[in-house]
Amino acid sequence: MARLFHWLFPHPLLTLLLTIVWTLLQNGISAGMVVFGLILGTIIPRMTAAFWPERPGGFRVGKMISYSIIVIWDILVANVQVAWIVLTVPNAKLKPAWITVPLDLRKPEAITLLAGTITLTPGTVSADISESGHHLLVHVLHTDDPESEVTLIKNRYEARLKEIFV
Repeated sequence: MARLFHWLFPHPLLTLLLTIVWTLLQNGISAGMVVFGLILGTIIPRMTAAFWPERPGGFRVGKMISYSIIVIWDILVANVQVAWIVLTVPNAKLKPAWITVPLDLRKPEAITLLAGTITLTPGTVSADISESGHHLLVHVLHTDDPESEVTLIKNRYEARLKEIFV
């Protein structure tokens, strides 16, 4: 029975997430849309299971929720900061920088989440990852101290991601 369940739902959390997202994307919640979302949530992970190298393991949902709250807050604060920079700092006085963030993370899911977090936060864009996967190239819109940006990314995001992906 467990084998059938695993075959039918190779990624049960993804099935649940797809079902919820499908239902929320509809204009109204109805039993038919929930059932259709469940069907999509079952079929999509099953059809793509062969492309997943392995099931992600060691994921702490509670820590991910707190990480999400921090990232949302940082996005809001960075929007105000970037708006202030755009409105008050002349182009000649902007100090953009390319920084290299050494990564302690090794799981591809964690590195992807870190790169996405950096890109979602206004004023920074993750541009590339080294071939070894141990460094992330990031562009910063305006900084007086590039090293402090590296420290901020490592302490604020990477350290938390290391706790989420154990």
